[in-house]
Amino acid sequence: MTLTDSAPLPPRRSYDLLLANIEAGLRSGEIKLGDQLPGERTLAETYGISRASVREGIRILDAMGVLRSSSGSGPKSGAIIVSEPSAGLSSALRLHMASNRLPVADIVQTRVLLETWAAEAAAATLHTEESAAALARAHSLLEAMDHPDLDRDTFHTLDAQFHVELSSLAGNAVIETMMASLSGAIRGYVKEAMDNFEDWPAILDVLREQHHGIYDAVSSGDGALAAQLLRAHIEWFYAQIPAPQTAQDQSVQSPSAEPQA
Repeated sequence: MTLTDSAPLPPRRSYDLLLANIEAGLRSGEIKLGDQLPGERTLAETYGISRASVREGIRILDAMGVLRSSSGSGPKSGAIIVSEPSAGLSSALRLHMASNRLPVADIVQTRVLLETWAAEAAAATLHTEESAAALARAHSLLEAMDHPDLDRDTFHTLDAQFHVELSSLAGNAVIETMMASLSGAIRGYVKEAMDNFEDWPAILDVLREQHHGIYDAVSSGDGALAAQLLRAHIEWFYAQIPAPQTAQDQSVQSPSAEPQA
């Protein structure tokens, strides 16, 4: 295929100019975290687009975790430049999971790859102040998960934070962001599974024991063992979740279903 035969590029949306200029400003340092964007009218006049296009661009940047918008007046009102990459990634992953474009099995495999790599990488960073603080936070989460009167939803919240905290020990901001994004994306799926576990006390005992083993391996600097335990822990948990029935399964199990020819 030659260049002349290639498909035409999609039309440029009017708010793309706003997004491109904010990206360029962040790259150059002209725009910094915490800066407040000018008002809609000023942005519209600056980039030669409508105020409706400005609002659309701001909404997109807000969803991507680049802006935080608030109403009212004062220094903290309007659109403020932030950096919350996991927020935008979580939303996108969650929606594509809902459409079945991203299978849960693939999300689980990605979790295993990320967390086991992070556990092994963390072994070389345990003697820094940042790692000590992260380990202390992980231990506090571990103690909170051991509380005897913990409800399922609170346990899941603490569990997700525990895994993200351990992953942060690798010192890789992209891995930490992706872990937080994956955690946010599967929150509903995992919560539904936990709510439907019939023998929750027994499962809870296993999860607690696994968490302590993982933490002990990480805190002692045994990255290989931590990775092994993490893989077993993640795969064991998802193995407890019954596979969803397909329409064909339901028709076969239904007593009123007609016999198959």
